[in-house]
Amino acid sequence: MEERLNGLKLYLITDRKLFHAQCEFYLALETALMAGVKFIQLREKHLPERMILDMAYWVLELAREYGAKLLVNDRVDIALAAGADGVHLGQKSLPAHAVRKITGDDFLIGVSTHSLHEALEAEKDGADFITLGPIYHTPSKARYGEPIGVDVIRQVKSRVSVPVLAIGGIKTDTVHEVLNAGADGVAVISGILTAENIRGTTEEFLRLVQ
Repeated sequence: MEERLNGLKLYLITDRKLFHAQCEFYLALETALMAGVKFIQLREKHLPERMILDMAYWVLELAREYGAKLLVNDRVDIALAAGADGVHLGQKSLPAHAVRKITGDDFLIGVSTHSLHEALEAEKDGADFITLGPIYHTPSKARYGEPIGVDVIRQVKSRVSVPVLAIGGIKTDTVHEVLNAGADGVAVISGILTAENIRGTTEEFLRLVQ
């Protein structure tokens, strides 16, 4: 894995809806960063643009304090305006090659994929890394269909060279399974953000993925 992706073995994805108050949300993120998370994706599709931009400024400042990187889901304009490190694209987003023309080589581009075909297309298009899932059942990924299972990780890893992060229902007790299938790391939402002990759970994830 190239140097600018160091620490990508654990990719924390935000979901403001899991918290009653904004302060709880930011405290959870800071706790995870204190525990050692180095990559955060700001994924708040339901919020107005102005609010996402304000959150991006705040989360980026927090990430910098702990030596971490911030990617913004889908919104290349907000990522650039906030000075974020990159963007994470969905299947209906701008293609990675078009984003690269706007942003340059140092801007990180992740792409969400759900099959071998999508993974191959993302790599061909210039993605720096991909997420692949949902591996297991999870409410946040239900609209993408049934879980694809760990065998798809093996198929994808045999065909692509960019880092592949397993996503979808990943818990501490399933990390070994996805890593044994070839995943380079894991992307997590509720597995960390809804934990009773966020710091302890984050540290356990980091121990497992190293």
